Amino acid sequence: MDDNAPEEAFAALKSEHLGVWGVAQIAAGTGLAVYAMWVGILQPGFRKVPLKLQVPYIPASKAQVDNVMTLLRGRKGGLVDLGSGDGRIVLEAHRKGFTPAVGYELNPWLIRLSRFHAWRAGHHEKVSYRREDLWKVDLTECKNITVFLAPSVLSLLQQKLQAELPDDALVVAGRFPFPDWKPCRIEGHGVDRAWAYNMQTQRQHIFKKNDTLKDSISELTREKEST
Repeated sequence: MDDNAPEEAFAALKSEHLGVWGVAQIAAGTGLAVYAMWVGILQPGFRKVPLKLQVPYIPASKAQVDNVMTLLRGRKGGLVDLGSGDGRIVLEAHRKGFTPAVGYELNPWLIRLSRFHAWRAGHHEKVSYRREDLWKVDLTECKNITVFLAPSVLSLLQQKLQAELPDDALVVAGRFPFPDWKPCRIEGHGVDRAWAYNMQTQRQHIFKKNDTLKDSISELTREKEST
């Protein structure tokens, strides 16, 4: 794994030119003053989400979407996008044949924006955007997972994915990699980079690390007992 990936991504995001439409989407996604009032006054439940788990909305670029889809090439079945933002990953997944394609997003403004994109594309009845907390979503039957989330969230999310996903599941992370996982494939460069993780391989890697750690502890214990 590239240890400099998060820093490169942050630097690229700072310099990335979003354009008028990108700024407009961020405005719609955040809701500006209205959304701030909604968070602070009208929806106190949202304030229970720890600050490090609140992910800022930044639209995925076409290159980012293309790289994610490249890593998913050859896969079949349904797809779940956790923290689906404006819904473009879900929409593109449907176009590539993933059924059902579902996005989970807590921000109501982004849910509305996602449904607008789907309606404009003529696929509003074929994709699903649900306003649900991704931490409460049951992933035990999911085979294809995509995430565009901050590193602080990914470090916790990997525990949920390891506990719930089947061995034949594939997880694709865009913009930032999972901090403790070993990717099976990487696509793209810089901020457009995407990482694919095979769950069976990932679990085997974790088991090997745990076995190595146990062996090291046992060896230290034997050394102490012999002295």
